[in-house]
Amino acid sequence: MSRARTTEIPRVEPLLVLAVIVLILYFARELLIPLTFALTLSFLLAPAVSRLELRRVPRVLAVAIIGILAFLSIFSVGYVVARQLLNVARTLPAYRLNIHQKMATVHSPAEQSLEKAFTAVEDISGDIAPSSPTPLSQPPVQVQPVRVIDPDRTQLQTTTELLMRFLRPIGTVGVVIVFTIYLLMKREDLRNRVLLLAGMGRINLMTQALQEAATRISQYLLFQLAVNAAYGFLFGSGLYLIGVPDATLWGVLAGILRIVPYVGTATSLALPLIVSVAISTTWWPPLLILCLFLALELTATNFVEPWLYSTRTGISSLALLAMAIFWALLWGWPGLILSTPLTVCIVVLGRHVPQMSFLHTLLGTDAELSSEALFYERLLAMDQREARAVATRFLDGKPLVELYDSVLIPALALVEQDRHQGNLDDKRSDFFFLTIGEIVAELADYHQKEPENAALDAVKPRPYRRPIDKEFAVICISVSDQADELTTLMLGQLMERANHQTLLLSASTVSSEILDSLATESNTVVFISALPPFAFSQARAICQRVRSHLPNNRIVVGLWNSANDLDQTAEQSIERFGNGRPNVVVNSLAQALHQVTRWHHQHDTQYMRF
Repeated sequence: MSRARTTEIPRVEPLLVLAVIVLILYFARELLIPLTFALTLSFLLAPAVSRLELRRVPRVLAVAIIGILAFLSIFSVGYVVARQLLNVARTLPAYRLNIHQKMATVHSPAEQSLEKAFTAVEDISGDIAPSSPTPLSQPPVQVQPVRVIDPDRTQLQTTTELLMRFLRPIGTVGVVIVFTIYLLMKREDLRNRVLLLAGMGRINLMTQALQEAATRISQYLLFQLAVNAAYGFLFGSGLYLIGVPDATLWGVLAGILRIVPYVGTATSLALPLIVSVAISTTWWPPLLILCLFLALELTATNFVEPWLYSTRTGISSLALLAMAIFWALLWGWPGLILSTPLTVCIVVLGRHVPQMSFLHTLLGTDAELSSEALFYERLLAMDQREARAVATRFLDGKPLVELYDSVLIPALALVEQDRHQGNLDDKRSDFFFLTIGEIVAELADYHQKEPENAALDAVKPRPYRRPIDKEFAVICISVSDQADELTTLMLGQLMERANHQTLLLSASTVSSEILDSLATESNTVVFISALPPFAFSQARAICQRVRSHLPNNRIVVGLWNSANDLDQTAEQSIERFGNGRPNVVVNSLAQALHQVTRWHHQHDTQYMRF
């Protein structure tokens, strides 16, 4: 019972910590929202302050210059946009008649017929009703709502409440300004406090996390500013060509509102669309505005932003949408604005803190299955077409041995592990082995693609290709099951492609007579092919048997996809086989091919001497 508890606690602890953090973020939002806005602004303004400091400007003066310029720009743009919007709101009522006429043309004849039908039904029901009301059918009495007026409420209290509604956002802006100035002035002090909280043993980890978060957020904010400015310019220019009044205002407003994900873009379309409907005599200008918006938005969201943001923020597109909804529910519209910088911090936390690694897996962009895992998963789903596509994409421009060592053999190792643990049925395992065998057979004539400058190298002489040496042969012996036979097939195929004479055998067919006949050919190399995790004992027994008959031959044991321990030398791995010690133990087909090629070269050198 205690063992079960100790294994469950590490899994539950990160979730409990995450739940506590969410509760703190919700109940402390009045303080955390201004602080987060200030932190985001400090990330945006810090590079400019650092550049002024590099020009020997004192930090106080640099922060004052950048802060004044930034906040004056924000307030100036906000003031101009607010005044222009008020002017537009005052002129819209003059186009009320035009709007009503537009709406009247929208109603189709079917809708008008349906409305007439409802009117006729109401008239018939009125004729069927009795002419004089009975006591049970008295006309309904309209109940007036009762307003309770607080007698103690004075005009001063009402004025105070109205005043607080205006002073509260002003106070929030003031808090943001104070926090921003402090964060720009005391950057090192804040960093040192975070490192002290993390502890001396985690200084390296926290330094990397802080640096990565600051870099990613700064780059995201700068690129978002550039993208929104370009979007607003193009949108305003398009509206000007369409003939919408105040096109500059709508372009600036579109660039500003794109800071608010999803909601801001819809608002930036709605306002000029309403104005166009009000002032135009036809439906063409609103339709052109809609087409312009769709063209810009589809281009920005599907091409520009994924290319600029995904690699710099490290967040997937689906995670951005999900986290925008989460922060909007948690903090309202401020959370919607701050969703991307906050999510960047979460992804960095999951990248550098092992206990929170699931956050990076859920939200990050590089949380993808490896090629061998994806290949294995597709074959488990019995999707042969997609599995072949995975192998084809991996092999594009690569040598064949890399596909075998990096994809097929690791996937075979996963099959062997699941099959011996009883997690894989015979139907799927047979399908897996059959598919691997077909892929290996089809790749027998594979030729690696030449590089792009192959045409320039075509005039160069081709390297000399050694003819098959009848005296130097490679015997490949598979240990036990189908997985070992498939790895032996890959090994033999690679040996033949390297122009080595090769013979494939299984352990059940290797008799004493065959081994005794091989004893007369001392140049023959014997390969024992075994796929862990449950093949070492059989490989050891076969190796001892072969060594007893072939004391002078070279024997290589291939324990595929099983890297040796760091503390274990090559000599120690050989000594594990006891009396039947092989000459070499390899872990990959590339090592096996290199070893046999080296021995073959030594044999050719000795032959040339004689």
